Amino acid sequence: MDQNSIVLVVSVSILNDEEVLIIKENKPTAFDKWNFPSGRIEYGEDILNAARREVKEETGFDVKLNNTTGIYNFISSTNDQVILFHFTGEVTGGLLNLEEDEILDSKWIKLNDLMKFDNKEIREASVLKKIVDNLLKENLYSISIYSENLRY
Repeated sequence: MDQNSIVLVVSVSILNDEEVLIIKENKPTAFDKWNFPSGRIEYGEDILNAARREVKEETGFDVKLNNTTGIYNFISSTNDQVILFHFTGEVTGGLLNLEEDEILDSKWIKLNDLMKFDNKEIREASVLKKIVDNLLKENLYSISIYSENLRY
């Protein structure tokens, strides 16, 4: 990837009671790092559909998206500008089936415990911890601000 590119990413915190699902990545730029299920938005893809697709691809779960904690704009460890759309969701179907090539492990963890992870264990730690802080403070917003693809 060219340096100084802009990358659009979706991320989903799958919540179950007081726990959230995290995955351990097996990607060259994030090997052995914990993260929420996430990935790039494909050209022409609706943001909400991208979020559901990424969760399904990485975990095997079908999810209902409930809220958003917001949009996060940052420079990544690979020096790309990332615009990350983060959502909360709940499992509605499917079975845990990790994407073998890209995901090493998964676990359910209390949000407070995730804040205690060492930054070296987490992908883009400052952003992930800001998301968790918003989740703990219940800074949640309606996903109705995201419309399905509009064609003019």
